[in-house]
Amino acid sequence: MTVKDVSASERTLVLCVDRDDDLGVKAGVKTPILGREENINAAVALALKDPEEPDANAIFEAVKIYDHLKESTKVEESGAECQIATIAGSELGDVGADKELVSELTDVLKAFQASEVILVTDGFADETILPLVQSRVPVTSVRRVTVRHSESIEETVWLFSRYFKMLFENPRYARMALGLPGLLLIVIGVLSILNWTSYSWIAFLIVLGAYLVVKGFMLDKAVRNFYTWVREYSPPPFPSLILGFGTVAGFLLVGIGMYQGFYQASAFASNANIIYLSQWIGALPMLFGHFLSQSIFLIVVGVSIVLLGRAIHWFFEHDSRLLRTVDIMVVVAWSSQIFYQASQILIEPALPYDALVFSIIVGIVLAVASVLSTSLLHRQYSGFFREKGKKVEEG
Repeated sequence: MTVKDVSASERTLVLCVDRDDDLGVKAGVKTPILGREENINAAVALALKDPEEPDANAIFEAVKIYDHLKESTKVEESGAECQIATIAGSELGDVGADKELVSELTDVLKAFQASEVILVTDGFADETILPLVQSRVPVTSVRRVTVRHSESIEETVWLFSRYFKMLFENPRYARMALGLPGLLLIVIGVLSILNWTSYSWIAFLIVLGAYLVVKGFMLDKAVRNFYTWVREYSPPPFPSLILGFGTVAGFLLVGIGMYQGFYQASAFASNANIIYLSQWIGALPMLFGHFLSQSIFLIVVGVSIVLLGRAIHWFFEHDSRLLRTVDIMVVVAWSSQIFYQASQILIEPALPYDALVFSIIVGIVLAVASVLSTSLLHRQYSGFFREKGKKVEEG
C-alpha cells in the first residue's frame, strides 16, 4: 500500500483498531491512545507481554504510516495536520465490542477533528468496524497487517497447535468445543448404565437440537438478562406498590363479577329454553337483569378498590386529585344500589319502581355532599396539597 500525500486542508488520522482489546486484557493499557510516543509505549508493553501478538505489529505499522505522513514534504510546506490513535473494543466481541469501538472513536474525533482516516488492522475481523468509521469520517485507505510465518511443516504444526490451544482456552469457543461434547458423553454414559444404549442416537439428537434451539433463539442470553434483572431489582416506592396491588386486585374482582353475571344469565337462558332469535331478543332485558343482579356487587367493589389504591397513592404524593378520587368512590359505591334495583325491575317488570327512584335521589344527595365536603377539606388543608404548576417550578 502506498500512502498518499496530505493536502493543505486535510487533517489525517492514522487509526489502529484492536477489536478484541488485547491491549487491555494482556498489557493492561487503557484506550483510546492518542499520540506517537503513547502508541509506541503501548505496542512495546503488549509485545513484552505477548511477543506473538499481531496487534503490536499493527500499532507499529500505524506509527510507520504516521512517520511517513509527518516526513512528507507537502505536509511541511502546507502545514496540514496528522495524528495517530489506537482504539479497542471488548474481549467478548460482537455488539459489545462494536459499541466500545464507536465510543472510543467518538472520543478520539473530539480530541482531533479529522477530515480523513487511514485504517490499520491486524486482520479481516477488525475491518468490521470500517462501516462504522466511514459513517463518521471518510476512510481513504485501509492497511491490513499480517504476520509472516515459515512455510515449513514444523511451523505449520506449531501454528495449528496454537490455534487449537486457543480454541480450548477461550471461553467463547470452549462452550462449543468442550461443553456440548461433554454433555453428550454424560448422556450416553447414563444410558449405558441403564442399558438403554439403543436410545443413544435419540438422546444425541435431543441434546444437539436443544443446544441449537437455545443458541438460535438466544435463550441463554435471555435467562442471563432475567437473572441480572432479578438480582438488581429494587422494589418501587410504597405508594406505587399500593397503587399496583389495588389495580390488580380490583380488576380481578371485576373479572370474577362479570364471570358470575354471565353464568347467572346463561343459567336463566338454559332454564327458559331460549332457542330462537326472536326469543333471545325478547329475553335480552331479563338476561341483562340477571347479569347485573349477580355481578354488580363484585364489579363495584373491584372498581372501588382500584380507586382506593389511586387515592392512597395521591395522598402520599400530596396531590389534589385525591379529593376528586374520593368523590368518584362515593358515587361508584352507591351506584351498586341503583344498578341492583334496576336489575330487579328488568327481571320482574311488575315490581314497583319507588326503590329505584329513592336510590337515585340518595345517590345525588351523596354526590353533592361528597363534593361539598371535599371542597371544604381542600380549602382547609390547601397547604397539604401540591399543585401541578408548583411541581413544574420545583423541577
